[in-house]
Amino acid sequence: MTTQNSPSKISTGNPPLDDILHGGLTADRLYLVEGMPGTGKTTLALQFLLEGARKGENGLYVTLSETKQELEGVAESHGWSLDNIDIYELIDTKATEDARLQYTMFEPSEIELSTTVDGVLERVRELQPTRVVFDSLSEMRLLSQGSLRYRRQILALKQFFVGRGCTVLLLDDYSGLDDQHLQSIAHGVIRLEHLLSDYGGERRRLRILKHRGTSFIGGAHDLRIVRGGLKVFPREAADQPIEAVETHLVDSGIKEFDELLGGGLNAGTSALLLGPAGVGKSSMALQFAIAAAERNERAVLFQFEESMQSLFVRAKGLGFDLQKRVDDGLIQVINLVPGEITPSEFACLVRESVQIDEQGRRVGIVAIDSVNGYLNAMPHEKFLIIQMHEMLQYLGKRGILTLVVVAQHGMLGQAMATPVDTSYLADSVVLFRYFEADGQIRQAISVIKKRTGRHERTIREFKLSDKGIEIGPPLTKFRGILTGVPEFKGENDSLIERADREGRPS
Repeated sequence: MTTQNSPSKISTGNPPLDDILHGGLTADRLYLVEGMPGTGKTTLALQFLLEGARKGENGLYVTLSETKQELEGVAESHGWSLDNIDIYELIDTKATEDARLQYTMFEPSEIELSTTVDGVLERVRELQPTRVVFDSLSEMRLLSQGSLRYRRQILALKQFFVGRGCTVLLLDDYSGLDDQHLQSIAHGVIRLEHLLSDYGGERRRLRILKHRGTSFIGGAHDLRIVRGGLKVFPREAADQPIEAVETHLVDSGIKEFDELLGGGLNAGTSALLLGPAGVGKSSMALQFAIAAAERNERAVLFQFEESMQSLFVRAKGLGFDLQKRVDDGLIQVINLVPGEITPSEFACLVRESVQIDEQGRRVGIVAIDSVNGYLNAMPHEKFLIIQMHEMLQYLGKRGILTLVVVAQHGMLGQAMATPVDTSYLADSVVLFRYFEADGQIRQAISVIKKRTGRHERTIREFKLSDKGIEIGPPLTKFRGILTGVPEFKGENDSLIERADREGRPS
């Protein structure tokens, strides 16, 4: 039972924002929503009132800065109707002797503040709304003609709504300077920000500066203004009970590779597929996804670099029927546009994609191809690797094996370097290398790290063909492994192609 000491919460009309607020706004309180023009204050306020109208609550929109026609235009752009919302606009309806003045807003110098506020409060008494929006305080600040009078009026406004069962949003333009007095009066403060990145589209963010008596997810949360309202991307997932997931080995579908891995990779861990460009890292990630689909598990591939068309052509060249797996809903391929995605948006996309589907199928594999593309897609961001680490932990708690493709800089030699700290980011590291043998450049694979369980410390040759991925037996006669260009000095009969020619199993 809710008591006066533990008031109920109401929805903002935006489910992700409710998650950030851990359930929504505390009812019967006054809140400040501040931001520069164009950051989405009006859209947020309309969503708030429309949510109340959907529940049968009376809503009042008091506009001092926009006309009713302008508000209806905003609503129409989102596909909304304001028929169930009362709009109170401060227009001089008595100035009939001058038709020009009849449809214009009052100038601040022509209106007494007390008259303005009294008219609003009288409308509140008549309608007895559950939700009220004041848009905006900037005009009220001008009408006050003094900071002391303005603050007294805001405080009186707050006292008026006490005990009326009404939740109030005060919209205010943010000039870059905090109005600490106004923020102290408000029960909660929501700030909308507008940033211009060095590359790509504009970026908008939302921050909860204050919400008395309740917890919330702090920090900056990315958002977009789309048809239908504000699309908010929480920085992290709201606290939810996590089902206990049994740890087990996830096999790749290739016997020799699973032997190299000591039986496979553990569910709930992350693995880096590390090596130079073109060596076969993405194909190995695709192999894991195909194997998961054969077990009736879902897999999600996030592509930062390769186009959808190129991926399907490559899969066909390896003998994989990727299209059938996609059509069956077992593999989902998500292409991302560089420069247009933000860290929070990507994290939300990952969290949404790994939910259990309508048929009760869980996601077993998530592949990110690649970290290089992830970093290049958001060049203006800092701490991307930390954010990715948090995302990997989220996936791990749900028993999902995450494969992260990392391309090393440079093709050959000691100059090869990785853009990430592998010991920090991953539980396992699979190393791909080129090597020279018999006058040819070949490919080798090895496991250099696996936190959970033993693994082979040998190097095996592997080959990409229309039969898929072939992996040979351990090769022991290598020289120069640590230089980045291993050279094979053993008998060529142990190589895959030589074994094939002689009819022996590879």
